[in-house]
Amino acid sequence: MNALFATLFQEPFDARQEFIAGSVTRKNVHDLAARFCASFFTLEPNVPICLAAEGRDVIAAALLAAVASGRVLTLPHSFSARALRQMQDLTGFTTAIVDVDRELSHGTTCIHPQDLAQICPASLSKQTVNPNAELVKLFTGGSTGAAKIWSKSIANIFGEAQFMASRYAIGDRDCILATITPYHIYGFLFSVVIPLVANARIVAESPFFPAEIAECVEKHAVTVLSSVPAHYRALQGRSLHSSLRLAFSSAGMLPEEDNTGFCSGNRAEIVEIYGSTETGGLAARNRAAGEEFFTPLPPIEWQIREQRLTIRSPFLSPDVPREKDNWFLSGDRVRLQGKDTFSLHGRADAITKVAGERVDLDEIRDLLQQQTGVAECVVLPLKDSTGRGNRIAVLIRSDQENLDLVPIKLVMSVSLEPAAMPKIIRLASQIPMRPNGKYDRDAIIQLLS
Repeated sequence: MNALFATLFQEPFDARQEFIAGSVTRKNVHDLAARFCASFFTLEPNVPICLAAEGRDVIAAALLAAVASGRVLTLPHSFSARALRQMQDLTGFTTAIVDVDRELSHGTTCIHPQDLAQICPASLSKQTVNPNAELVKLFTGGSTGAAKIWSKSIANIFGEAQFMASRYAIGDRDCILATITPYHIYGFLFSVVIPLVANARIVAESPFFPAEIAECVEKHAVTVLSSVPAHYRALQGRSLHSSLRLAFSSAGMLPEEDNTGFCSGNRAEIVEIYGSTETGGLAARNRAAGEEFFTPLPPIEWQIREQRLTIRSPFLSPDVPREKDNWFLSGDRVRLQGKDTFSLHGRADAITKVAGERVDLDEIRDLLQQQTGVAECVVLPLKDSTGRGNRIAVLIRSDQENLDLVPIKLVMSVSLEPAAMPKIIRLASQIPMRPNGKYDRDAIIQLLS
């Protein structure tokens, strides 16, 4: 790890080598990192710094400066004023790195790259780097505003980036396009950290629509695409530029037909990465190479206990609870397939995913049951009309004859993240139960149809 940072902290040999394709060089990033580092040493020690910038070059520079200065960065799950206030309450940050206007609490010091132009860049060198030191606090959006915080160490973040770059031969000839924000762990890894360690270029934009994605791939001769299932679905039948050699998908399960539809028109194969913010990457699958199930990545030790995936991993957040011998019992239900692969069968806990975002069903239920007139409720994730994604559905038993749902929906719109907003709300005089005292899921789904 120290050898890696000895290289990253050195001024780039070629001052023209690009980090952002067509605009920002690696020397620009190095110089900005040195300026950030100098400014960090003037701040109150042991207080995290909020990283609220949009430019991937600014994020990369702040990351290098944090390693060199021993500071911790907090990465928000949202830039809304509510989310930023919540982060500040939880972490106590008093300084934020910004490159656009943000609605921050009064008294917060903002560091803008332009404000550091007068600082003469110094050396980033540091004698040793403690790989176990905390580097970032990653926030995953909670559905009632109770966001989860996961600490990740230097080794967690840069170790996984080194592994992925080596495994998939990502290097200085590659140009990476990510269609996802760098504040999602998957986007952070593939569009900031991997380019840093692999000397790859990245595209500044995060295009959303198929035509925009295709245009970016052609314009920058993109070789590696990092995207999500919804975008691959939209790209079905569209042939991208011949420069594209490899594609990655994460942040949700990729339906087989969407994989096939993309690969049939492109020479690039899709590698599906399975993991989470707290665990890092756990396993991969390439259906185009005949891989029906997920194969754990080589650094991961794994076993299945009571149909749940249990792991030991160098990418695992220090915050996750460990069992004996450092094993982590995940919330994912899996089945062994052959000797070295497994298939996924949903969550064992109340966490589901909607449009790639984690949604806690229990938090939605708890919020609803605090509302006047709600005596009992059940919250379920139901497949949408395509059978590919989830929508949140709610069945409410009220102690009022005609419960007014308008104020309840208003509370939810203020308190919940968009992905957690129920799409279906039904009232019932009774919630169906089975003889064993548990909810009758099938009967409930009938009432929600």
